[in-house]
Amino acid sequence: MIHLSYDGTSYHGWQIQPHSSSVQEELQKALSTLLRRETEVVGAGRTDTGVHARHMTAHFDLEGELDTAQLAYRLNRILPRDIAIGKIEPVADDMHARFSATARTYHYYIHTKKDPFRSRYSLETHFQLDFAKMNEAAEILLLTEDFGAFCKSHSDVKTTICHVSEARWIQQSETEWYFRITANRFLRNMVRAVVGTLIEVGREKITIEDFRHIIEGKKRTEAGESMPAHALFLEKVEYV
Repeated sequence: MIHLSYDGTSYHGWQIQPHSSSVQEELQKALSTLLRRETEVVGAGRTDTGVHARHMTAHFDLEGELDTAQLAYRLNRILPRDIAIGKIEPVADDMHARFSATARTYHYYIHTKKDPFRSRYSLETHFQLDFAKMNEAAEILLLTEDFGAFCKSHSDVKTTICHVSEARWIQQSETEWYFRITANRFLRNMVRAVVGTLIEVGREKITIEDFRHIIEGKKRTEAGESMPAHALFLEKVEYV
């Protein structure tokens, strides 16, 4: 299992794209070069264009012994500067980076005062936001099963059922906050759509009861806009 992090600014997401650069493609090319054979890498999920990861996991199949520490070192030497390998560890044959994962955590960062050192990885907003109401609305997500209202239209998913175990806004400083959400799985654009709708609650454009009705209606067109990708981080992937 490979544990890695990356700055997603220059990539069209994790997954390989026909005519665009991706993190998966860069990792597969580097790994295939070092192992001297074509090697497929399977990630724990798909981050969208411009989304970052502090902790992504991926697996690949290999027979025989392997010096994982040396491979990690050599990968870091040839990978682009915006992709870093934390460690590589052997796992059971039936371990799957995506299907064996039990939980994933995302953070969405915002700041309310202009800051040139945060603008690349955090959303600057000057709206007066009621975070108490936003957290009250976020608690509804813990009781929700169907997240169709926050799924990108025309997504090729078989189900919009997700189980959220944590959803709350956390204050870092007087002008900095982030939204932390943990679930067993996420739909495409789900976190950014949830954040956009919660911000409408915080701006008092919609009520908490409106937020509840949007979820129950399961229509993406009723929810808030999808927030920019640059402030979203995959923070952690967990396994039993």
